[in-house]
Amino acid sequence: MKGLELSKKIAGYLDNKKAKDIKIIKIEDLTVVTDYIVIATGTSTTQVKALADEVDFMVDKELGITPARVEGYESKNWILLDYETVIVHVFHPQAREYYNLDKLWADGTEIEFELEAE
Repeated sequence: MKGLELSKKIAGYLDNKKAKDIKIIKIEDLTVVTDYIVIATGTSTTQVKALADEVDFMVDKELGITPARVEGYESKNWILLDYETVIVHVFHPQAREYYNLDKLWADGTEIEFELEAE
C-alpha cells in the first residue's frame, strides 16, 4: 500500500475515535526517514493511548500491516507508530504544543483529505 493511501486510512481511524487536529504532511522530499507523517491530538493520556491502539488494531486488521517500531506507550503523552512509509504521532495537547512537529515540518506539503461523514 502506498504511503498516501495508508496516511488517509490512518487519518480516518483517528477521526473515528475523535482525535483532534489531524494532519497529514508529505515529507518524502525533505528526509529519508519516511514519506508521510500523520499528526493527531488526544484530549487526555487515556485518549492518546486509545487512539494509538485503534490505529495499530485497524491497520493490522484491515491491511495486515504491523508497525516496525512503537514508542511512547509508557508516558502516553506522545505515542509514535512507525509504518516505514508513514509515521504516526499521537500527542497529548501539551506535548504537541511543546514539540511542535507542525512547525518542524512546515516545509513539507500538508495533504488535504476528506473524512467520512458519520
